[in-house]
Amino acid sequence: MAHVLAVSGSPMEVSRSAVLLGHVSAQLSEQGHTVDCLRVRDLPAEALLHADFGHPAIVEAAERLARADGLVVATPVYKASYSGLLKSWLDLLPQFGLAGKAVLPLATGGSAAHALTLDYALRPVLTSMDARHVVNGYLVLDRFIEAATPVEPSPFEAPVNIHAEAAPALARVVDQFVAALVDARRAAA
Repeated sequence: MAHVLAVSGSPMEVSRSAVLLGHVSAQLSEQGHTVDCLRVRDLPAEALLHADFGHPAIVEAAERLARADGLVVATPVYKASYSGLLKSWLDLLPQFGLAGKAVLPLATGGSAAHALTLDYALRPVLTSMDARHVVNGYLVLDRFIEAATPVEPSPFEAPVNIHAEAAPALARVVDQFVAALVDARRAAA
């Protein structure tokens, strides 16, 4: 089975994108994959803002990514783009930090028009980092995510209900990601 890094790009302590990421992480775990969860908001703000590539927390986060076969990244949509917090972290990764990896981009937003963020803002960055395969991403509308208050210390552990209108398409992109993970592991071997 594969090792996946699940990254929440939300600056909020409690966020729909983190809850969505937790839901997808649970699905991957149920299929036997190992999932390592990283909240970018937990990295030192000064290291992110000052591009401190050598900060131990930044180095450790990059090492976690290097060990992964795949990346699932979830972000809220702000001003028609992914979060600045996520951009700060991506900027600190090696230029080809996604080489050989399968990537699943996810987003949450208030309108279906925000889905364009995945293809026009986030996908080019992920592709430029040499991802083996960036599968079709998926935006889940805020109103389609119902979650209980997260269990401390991890927002990834909150009970989640993804509305029936969003669940089938979400399951489809997760299946595509799993297939890309298998392909990436096969290519690496």
